[in-house]
Amino acid sequence: MRYFLPMVCLLLVTAQPVQAQEIKLEEVAAADKIDPAQLKPKTVAFSEHNKDPLIDPGTGLIKFTDWANARPVQKQLLSLYPAYEEPTWKLAGGKTRKHRLHMYVAETRFIVSRSPAAINLSRYATVAFLERVDPAIKSQTIASSDAIPNKEKEAVSSKRPDRPWCDGKGTSVCIQSRYKLEGKLPIGIMLLNKIRDSDRKVADYLEFQSEMRVLEPADIDETVMKKLTNVDTPVTGVLEQSVFHVNQIMQFGKFLAVFQKHPSDAEKTVVSAFIVLAVESDILEKRKEYDKVPVLRNLVPAQVLSGNSSFNTGNSISAGLPLYARTRVKAIATLLENDRGSAALK
Repeated sequence: MRYFLPMVCLLLVTAQPVQAQEIKLEEVAAADKIDPAQLKPKTVAFSEHNKDPLIDPGTGLIKFTDWANARPVQKQLLSLYPAYEEPTWKLAGGKTRKHRLHMYVAETRFIVSRSPAAINLSRYATVAFLERVDPAIKSQTIASSDAIPNKEKEAVSSKRPDRPWCDGKGTSVCIQSRYKLEGKLPIGIMLLNKIRDSDRKVADYLEFQSEMRVLEPADIDETVMKKLTNVDTPVTGVLEQSVFHVNQIMQFGKFLAVFQKHPSDAEKTVVSAFIVLAVESDILEKRKEYDKVPVLRNLVPAQVLSGNSSFNTGNSISAGLPLYARTRVKAIATLLENDRGSAALK
């Protein structure tokens, strides 16, 4: 009997699952310039080009037109679709007006310690995967017919010209998501709505629709993908989330992860991941109505989105785009690295 309890304790200890090792994040000048062979293990190289000469100093973001002209490959692959342009709105009297956008662009690179053949991307094109990446955002699947751009009779900027969103081809899922703003932001929005002259109130939540898919081989232009990643090895897969409808603030979003063979280690995979968000320029330029109430001066949209406001809180969208992007890519890299086929991601 005296040996029984120690043996039970030993069995209990050895039966515990190995603790998943979280990925670290390292700030770099340009992630796409990092040689995969020089990447540190379990580390994400992250850059958002906040010192880029293209940055608009008033907003901390890049104007869509500047981004499109200076980085045509990014514009082609990271816009809502390749031919996407800023929306044009019809005004009274037959006049039109461009709906200007500012871009937040984050580039990352990391290694997954598995061969490309051992990574089944279809496991990640799911609501379950997205909710593990960010539990604060609640999502559910919807039918393609419920995607708002697919129901629009007139041409709109978020409607794809080549196919409907979530058309069901390959591994694809249509998603409706909702994020309730956290911390101090709902209180600030409540105060803002009380002083606004407009009947249109600011919502204390973000609601958006997206398509999560694994690109079919026929949809992958390997030559262009290699220009985007700056890695000259075969592309083994592409995972893409396109946010095509948002209730406010943003016009669209894109997450793109390109998987490629490691140049010198067959048991590793190079992942280049990009997070892009298109913010409405009119929102960023608003300041006067916030200056009317001293407590709201830190609620200026440009400050909140850049994470430089006292209203920023948490690790999700309420924290501001820089922290949100970092938290999201770290979570994705950690899940990819530690996933060994568990049922939870299916």
